[in-house]
Amino acid sequence: MLKVKEVNKFFHDPVEIQILENISFEMDSGEFVSIMGKSGCGKSTLLYILSTMDTDYTGDVWLEDKHFGSLKPDELAEIRNEHIGFVFQFHYLLPEFTVLQNVMMPALKLGKKSREEIEYQAMKQLKLLGIEDQALKMATRISGGQKQRVAIARALINNPRIIMGDEPTGNLDSKNAEMVFDIFKELSQDSGTSLLIVTHDEDFAKKTDRVIVMADGEIIS
Repeated sequence: MLKVKEVNKFFHDPVEIQILENISFEMDSGEFVSIMGKSGCGKSTLLYILSTMDTDYTGDVWLEDKHFGSLKPDELAEIRNEHIGFVFQFHYLLPEFTVLQNVMMPALKLGKKSREEIEYQAMKQLKLLGIEDQALKMATRISGGQKQRVAIARALINNPRIIMGDEPTGNLDSKNAEMVFDIFKELSQDSGTSLLIVTHDEDFAKKTDRVIVMADGEIIS
């Protein structure tokens, strides 16, 4: 599903600093992997490279048979929109839209289905996450835990092959964090979706299939 080979990342301004050093690992379809390490170790930087949002690095990244280094910016954008879902610590819902409209947004942007089909799929995802009754509420009118479930539904709308998360439970209490974990686990088991999640939550990480530990820009275990 995902192959990373000898990825290095440097910041050049004001002086050259190496942020990632020879990062290499592989992930299988349906595998649920967490990345842990102290703040500043390069976890989020790596995630942005793997999500195609940062192309200033050396090394090789493949998503299935697609080699990122050989693709043009518009081709990378298509991969990002169609095959990768994102869940962040902050949900980034658009407050001027309803829950349903927020979930529909990535699919409308992709433009491969009719609005009716997209709305049907969005409601299906909201039902999967147990919040279909919130569909017509404005995004500002639901709880923090519900907002994160909406963000997950939005990440799923284009049926991505992999979901990447940057501290997706960082702003949640233990009950909602456990709920998010259960949703992710169900996705990996039932639909074969791969998950790569950056987290500081040891309880979350130890329940995933595998933990990658980073320190000072390197994988140490």
